[in-house]
Amino acid sequence: MQLILLTLFPDYFSSVFSTSIIKRAIEAEKLSISVVNIRDFAQDKHHVTDDRPYGGGPGMVMKIEPIDLALQYCRTKLVPEGVTPFIVLTSAKGAAFTQQTAVEWSAKASIIMICGHYEGVDERVAQQLVDAEVRVGDFVLTGGEPAVAVMADAVCRLLPGVLGNEQSTKGESHESPGQLGFPQYTRPEVYRDWPVPSPLLSGNHADIQAWREAQRATE
Repeated sequence: MQLILLTLFPDYFSSVFSTSIIKRAIEAEKLSISVVNIRDFAQDKHHVTDDRPYGGGPGMVMKIEPIDLALQYCRTKLVPEGVTPFIVLTSAKGAAFTQQTAVEWSAKASIIMICGHYEGVDERVAQQLVDAEVRVGDFVLTGGEPAVAVMADAVCRLLPGVLGNEQSTKGESHESPGQLGFPQYTRPEVYRDWPVPSPLLSGNHADIQAWREAQRATE
């Protein structure tokens, strides 16, 4: 899978994808991540990427032109020939990103994620340039970078071979809508008089599965 991240703050991602499972996925060539600075596509000498909103109001709005030019660059220079990238814009008014979204996106060959910022993004970006407008929760962030990092992690861990054990993504929280995980325990068997539940020590797989299903939380 290819991920391309469009941002005004590329340094944000310098450490996010350089550790743990995502780093190993990149090193194993199961995943490639490119970070593109939207400012590089601003057409004035000061590299301005935002302007005042039409109709008035507080804050600044990201301009469409640098984003459009950045997308054109990605399509011609970064995305493999014959591949149509799936383009995403982060937005507090977008559709909710869920585990089902992550599963669907993990099957795509190339995803471009645009990090929104400031008061918002010129609405013509959402109307004309992207395939999906998404949010990671019912709250507002200072920018789209944290949201993109979360979504990228959720998607990448579902790629075949990334977690090592293919069963690791089975039966997880949110695998089905409203489904949450079951309690997990590890050694020691007793800690400060707090024991591990006996069914987990029985060695009977049917009993263990029944206990886990009975304990599984739901929303």
